[in-house]
Amino acid sequence: MINKILFFIICTAIQQQATAQQKPLPNIVAKNINNKIILSWVNEFTSTITTLNIQRSYDSLRNFKTIGSVLSPQAKENGFIDANPPYNKMYYRIFIAFEGGNYIYTNTLRGVKDTTTFVKIIDSVVLETPAKPDVWRPSSNIFTSKENVVIVKLADAVSKKYTAKFYTENDTFIFEIKNIKEDYLILEKVNFGHTGLFKFQLFNNGELIESNKFYITKDGKKL
Repeated sequence: MINKILFFIICTAIQQQATAQQKPLPNIVAKNINNKIILSWVNEFTSTITTLNIQRSYDSLRNFKTIGSVLSPQAKENGFIDANPPYNKMYYRIFIAFEGGNYIYTNTLRGVKDTTTFVKIIDSVVLETPAKPDVWRPSSNIFTSKENVVIVKLADAVSKKYTAKFYTENDTFIFEIKNIKEDYLILEKVNFGHTGLFKFQLFNNGELIESNKFYITKDGKKL
């Protein structure tokens, strides 16, 4: 995903200059921008290109290995980003295959440092991790039953000092139950005055151990 975002933003800018400045394939341009190698090219071949494989090597003459391919080899302007090169002075070339079986290689070159326009473009790219959705999980201590009553189910209530406080959806205090000694309580919905969403806080010996919510419906069906 990061590669695609950078490709779209950076290569668009590079291609605008490439169209005016560089010779078409089999010539390519390679720029080193913030240690990312950006390859760009212009395709003016009349023959149909079927494959464009990007190759990389420590040596300018041999040991080239394919590190990626282009999904749209026929595009007029295109590019590729090597986001994590193992060495900042690697050599690059492109293998070009044509319909019918003929093939050629582009010129071989290293990425040229560019600290002008394109650095600003990369620095302006902000990649945010999507926030995880807020998934509500019902409480196992205080919850609404199938009969649409509120159940207070607490472990070892006799030996603990439980207190439960109840609030409306807008945080208006309704009532509290102090020093709960029963493991299982049933609270009729009439105690809450109306249907809807309610919040609660559960304390043990004055320490908050849970803050959650539950929903009381009109027809007795759980939300």
